[in-house]
Amino acid sequence: MPPNLDPLVALSRELGREDLDLVILGEGNTSMLLPEGRFAVKASGARLATLKPAEITVCDRAKMLGMLDQKHLSDAQVTESLQAGRVDPQAKNPSIESVFHAWLLTLDRVSFVGHTHPLTVNQILCSPRARDFSERRMFPDEVVVCGAASVFVPYMDPGLPLAREIRDRTRAFIEKHGHAPRLILLQNHGLIALGASPESVLATTSMAVKAAAIFMGAAALGGPVFLTPQHVDRIAGRSDEAYRQQQLKL
Repeated sequence: MPPNLDPLVALSRELGREDLDLVILGEGNTSMLLPEGRFAVKASGARLATLKPAEITVCDRAKMLGMLDQKHLSDAQVTESLQAGRVDPQAKNPSIESVFHAWLLTLDRVSFVGHTHPLTVNQILCSPRARDFSERRMFPDEVVVCGAASVFVPYMDPGLPLAREIRDRTRAFIEKHGHAPRLILLQNHGLIALGASPESVLATTSMAVKAAAIFMGAAALGGPVFLTPQHVDRIAGRSDEAYRQQQLKL
């Protein structure tokens, strides 16, 4: 029986809505964990806003992960390996970013991944303030929805170099914080939201966009003023906020 791809289609179309300014044309990609060591990912060149099941490629996760430690693959070899990772050889080519999707979907409580290029967020990620925005927090709901901190990834060439850097920096985050991140911010590139559900990915993406708008406005007025580490820890550790996270399917 073919997998039910409806949740991934719905997530993709919501992230691709023109009025949200998260992506244009064929930008961005999404993925969903499947049983039996497989995952589904948006095909290369497909548009999130109009994504159809036929534009989603089911891949073998182990084959994709095997590319991470192959240091000297040419662009042509990467393309061949991505094609070899398809469960159906006749399916469309998977996204060039499929390798980082495959790895992120190995993390605890991560079943959906949404990668977008929001206009407001990228205004910051393409500035000298990118690391501040990634690693500090300004208001309580940003902590509740996006986590106490995000993974910051310096600019890397899309594809395998970026996938390796995401893996290494996310591992370091997990060692420090004891859990997977909700948000990964890519310098000069965009964001990745992780979650157990499509709702979680959408919520994290939306809150990151709101935080970016607040950051930009505060910077124009001489700020921003960040929450102290003690304030962040207090919000992150409150039982009532944990309950709210559950209700929001975070």
